[in-house]
Amino acid sequence: MFRILFLMLVLLAGLIAGPYLAGKQGYVLIQTVNTNYELSLVTLVVFFVIAMAVVYVIEWLVRKFFRLSNSTYGWFSRRKRVKAQKQTLQGLIKMDEGNYSKAEKLIAKNAKHSDEPILNFIKAAEAAQQHGDDFNANKYLMEATQLAGSDNLAVELARTRILLLQHKLPAARSSVDSLLVMDNRNPEVLKLAVEIYQQSEAYEALDQILPVIESTNMYSSPQFTALQRDVANGLLDEIMNEEGADGLLAWWQDQPRKRHNDHYVRIGLIQRLIDCNDHESAYDLSVETLKKLALESDLNSALYAQITRLQASDSSKLIKLLQKRVKNSEESGACCAYRALGYLYVRNAEFDNAADVFKKVVAHKDQLEPNDITMATYVFEQVGEQERAKQLRDEVLKSAMAIDTVALKTTENADRLLLEPAKN
Repeated sequence: MFRILFLMLVLLAGLIAGPYLAGKQGYVLIQTVNTNYELSLVTLVVFFVIAMAVVYVIEWLVRKFFRLSNSTYGWFSRRKRVKAQKQTLQGLIKMDEGNYSKAEKLIAKNAKHSDEPILNFIKAAEAAQQHGDDFNANKYLMEATQLAGSDNLAVELARTRILLLQHKLPAARSSVDSLLVMDNRNPEVLKLAVEIYQQSEAYEALDQILPVIESTNMYSSPQFTALQRDVANGLLDEIMNEEGADGLLAWWQDQPRKRHNDHYVRIGLIQRLIDCNDHESAYDLSVETLKKLALESDLNSALYAQITRLQASDSSKLIKLLQKRVKNSEESGACCAYRALGYLYVRNAEFDNAADVFKKVVAHKDQLEPNDITMATYVFEQVGEQERAKQLRDEVLKSAMAIDTVALKTTENADRLLLEPAKN
């Protein structure tokens, strides 16, 4: 607008001043090598105004053209982005439906025009891996890495998941170790670490991140307890297989108070010590654990089961503790304690006491274990109760025959059903 106004003012000034200068206007000489141009002053002003107007018109046309080009480019760009978003969403839906091949194509081809191309390449890599295309999965990961850099958490998470799907546990283990260095409190990193450490049986490494897992509340209380117990069993088995009873005892001494107060770990340690034939250490730990374990604990039966395996030289302390337990326990819940007490009596050759205890064990027929009848029969024979021993053997024989009869009838019925269509 200012330029147009300026041109109009110059032209107006020339038109007004022209007549006054007509008599004294003089001339303007423009001389080149071969030509001379003579112009009046008014003509020069008019020529200048026209030239400026032409320049301004050309400038306006050029600007208009570029604006139109930018608008056209922007329109095509927006169209591509909208199309990319739409097809990316369709690809994600295909992934949820399990059509990974189609999902890979939809997500990968729109990565360049997507708002988040890195995520497109990550999802395309996951889709490719799901339908077994390792080559494309790795290719998409490389493209994502080029865009995001080598320290991008999302890319490294995807890489680790794909390594796990490819069953490359050593590489996945190395990758998840790096992820824990990058962000050791990220729930997705921790879940992936748990899965990889469990599959690779890296229980020592998993044990080190348990406090962080607990503080993030990523698992419910029962789930975290199950994870803790799985880690404890893995550690105990690993140490038992590599170092034996001495290694187990040395490891136990180095554990924090919290683990020392975990009765599940204590019972697991007792079991492994017995497996290593260290019955004396297992006995001492059993006595200590039985003193601390509450009557209502659901771990009592597991502890009693290990006590039945003990072959200590002197089990008097444990017998006294079990006698108190039996008196304070309800009749229905005392069967396991009676069983453990009975086995200790037998190993001490106290058959009279063992007979009294096993009478109570066999009275709970719904809680009997496979070896209970055999042990009870042996005890009754040792104390001269032949009739009771014979009665137990007869009951076992009748039960076995009843099971065989039921199995035979089931087989006959099945054969008859198979033959009936053939007769028709």
